[in-house]
Parts: sequence; structure tokens; C-alpha cells
Amino acid sequence: MADNTLSRPQRMPHNFRRAAILFAGGPAPAANAVISAAAVSFLRNEIEVVGVKHGYSNLMEYSPSRPLVDGQDYVMLDHRWLRRTRNSQGIMIGTARANPGKNVSHPSHLKDEERVAPLKTVYEALRSIGVDLLVSIGGDDTLKTANKFKMYQDSLPLDAHRIPVVHLPKTIDNDYRGIDFTFGYFTAVDFLAGEVRNLLADAEANRSYFLAESMGRSAGWLAYGVAIAGEASLVVSVEDIVGKYRSTEEAIDPETGEKTTRTIMKVEEVVTRIVATITAREREGKEYGVIVIAEGLAEFLPSSYLEGVSRDDHGHINISAVNLHDVFADLISKEYKRQTGKKRKVTPVQLGYEARCAKPHAFDVMLGSQLGVGAYRALVEKRLNGIMVSVSGQLNLEYVPFEELVDPETLVTVVRYIERDSDFQKLTRFLETYVNEGDSGGPN
Repeated sequence: MADNTLSRPQRMPHNFRRAAILFAGGPAPAANAVISAAAVSFLRNEIEVVGVKHGYSNLMEYSPSRPLVDGQDYVMLDHRWLRRTRNSQGIMIGTARANPGKNVSHPSHLKDEERVAPLKTVYEALRSIGVDLLVSIGGDDTLKTANKFKMYQDSLPLDAHRIPVVHLPKTIDNDYRGIDFTFGYFTAVDFLAGEVRNLLADAEANRSYFLAESMGRSAGWLAYGVAIAGEASLVVSVEDIVGKYRSTEEAIDPETGEKTTRTIMKVEEVVTRIVATITAREREGKEYGVIVIAEGLAEFLPSSYLEGVSRDDHGHINISAVNLHDVFADLISKEYKRQTGKKRKVTPVQLGYEARCAKPHAFDVMLGSQLGVGAYRALVEKRLNGIMVSVSGQLNLEYVPFEELVDPETLVTVVRYIERDSDFQKLTRFLETYVNEGDSGGPN
């Protein structure tokens, strides 16, 4: 048998003509590595590639009287377009948060023509330009949309043309079930950790503190990673809102208008715990530091803090309107003065957006490239549909069915939190400033 170690895998026979690649949601480093590797894989196997511009937004505006326009709504990706793009910054086909599955929150809704109308429009838009395959790239909300798009097609008559769809997981938050680390996570952590180290030098020079709000809406992976690599004094995320830091309040569901009970944090307890870190550092002779909090804590604020704050198409509160870092910095300064009688400057800063299109590191380019190739292999080599491409070990490809990632009743994805008392969480607690539990009852 001939030695084929230097040969490209054998080309698979197929009857596919055109694949579409779509990116939705917030940017992430190595996005272009994913897009480029996926596109090249299809092109090398004689499948044309459509780069859908700006997520689902243009597809949702399609109608027979408003057809998709090449160069405006989509671009034909070829080898010349893709040259030297795997390490480039940004997103070559753009992105958006438009959500065609917004009105579908239960399988029964698929029978409602009005609710599925946006999904039908997306399907017809893709068919109008001859798309046979769809690669969805995005976060958990985009995964939900990909699943609903597949379910919509499953409900079509048996003789209807179907567009197989696979999803590639993207988020700098790294809160995806079904994969250990998402592309862009390590680049974002390293970039933001560098900013925290700069803030530490500034804080030491001025004997002050910075309160840094890190991205991470649902889980604390990014905030924890930034705190570890940036040598922060303390990190607080949604996983830490347990025990004495946790409470409930009655609320009105924004969608149904019904009364419900929501989990909230006891803000005063969290602030007291942060101040305990500051006073503990003072006893060590350190009059400076950086505290990292995850933006997702905003979802746990009592309703009195959220009056007038809007929600997006996916039901999330507009975190930028909350100014969590400003709120906490002010509360920390006041509590510190109440406890000590002294003033301590606490400057609020927000971290995150500047990392989303940072120059990708080698690992994220490697991971993103493998996911991109995995999209081709899943659709063409394995003829799969309704799966998320994942990796394990030494970038070994795995294919996870949507059914294992999405709740079958609510059609909502399952968030992967940092496990309490896991070694990853313990690492953070080992490295940050130690506070005796008797002093504050903190999360140590």
C-alpha cells in the first residue's frame, strides 16, 4: 500500500452545487480562519461558496420583488478572495443579530404560518440563489436559530428541497455545551489580561483600584480567564451568586406578562465581599488592585436597577444600558468609606469590545481552521444535518446533534457554567487575594 501521509484526503463524490456560509452575533478573533478554511474546503471539492453578508439580516428582507443582490446581500467567495485571510482580523462577510426564529419558542409554533414566516423567508432566499448546504457560525443564539431552521425544513412536505445545516460554535465567552474551548476565547483572554496588567501598574502607582467589567453574559469563563492571566485581586461572576449572595424577587415576565420569580443577587453582600478583598490587601501592604466582575451579573440585579432597560431580539437585557461597572464602583467606594472612614479611589472600566476583533493567536487560528474544515467534512463527507462541529483532544473532530444541545420544549440552548468547586474555579481562588471566610463569608 502506498504511503499517503503527504496526500490530501480523497475527494468525496457528491451532487452539491453551492454552499452558503453565514456568521451571526458578536465578533470573535479567528472568525476569518473559520470562514476561510470552510470555504476553501468546499471550493477544492468543486462546490461554489456564497458568503452571506451580515448574518440573517439581508436574507430576512428577501422577497420575489426584492431579490438578493450579489455584492450587496452576499458575495461569491473564491480562492483569490480568500488568499491570506486565515490570520486576518474582523469578519470578512460581516455579522448581525437579526433573529428569524424569534417568534418560535416551542415545537408547536412551527405549525403557525405567522411565527415561521421569517424562517420561511430565509429558506426561500437561500433557495433563490441555489444554496444546497448551510454553514452557520455563531453563539448560542445562532445555534438556536440553526436548530429552528432545520426544524422548519423538517416540517415541509416530503418532496420539498432541504438545505442541510451544520453549526460552528463561536463565542469569546466560552460558555458552549459540547466543546471545551471556543475559537477566539484564548485570544480574548490574553488581550484583556494584558489590559488588566496595565491597570494594575496604574493602580499601584496611584494607590487606587480599578473595577473592570468583563464580557461574559451567561457564564464566567472569560472573566475568570482574564483574572487568572491578568493577576487580578478578585473575580466575581454569575457562578458566585450562591448562598448568602443569592435571593429572589417577584417579577413580571416581559414576554407573557405573567408573574414569576427571578433569582437576584444581594448586591450589598457582594459589595461587602469586594471591600473585604481591598482591606485584606491593605493588611498585606498593598494599597492597589484590580477587581474583575462579569457583565452577566447585570441579569441578577434587582429590578430597581433595571427600570427602563430594554431587551434585544433574543430576550437579553441591554447590558450596555446598565453600566454595571459604574454602579459597583460607586457602591464599593461608599462601603469602603463606611467601613474604614477613609477614601479609596475605585475607577470603573469596561473590557470586552476591544478584544472581539483582536489579532488571533495561533491556537485560535488552528482551532477555527479545524472547525471550518469540519463543516465541509460533516456536510459532504458524512452527509450530516443538524449537528454542531466540535473538537476534542488534539483537535479531533466530533459532531454533536442539535438535540443534545437544545431543550426540546423551549428550544433554548443549555449554558455551560464553570462548575462550582471545579479545579478551574479553585485555581482562581488559589491565585487571588485570600480573604478569611470569617471576615466576610466570601466565595473562597
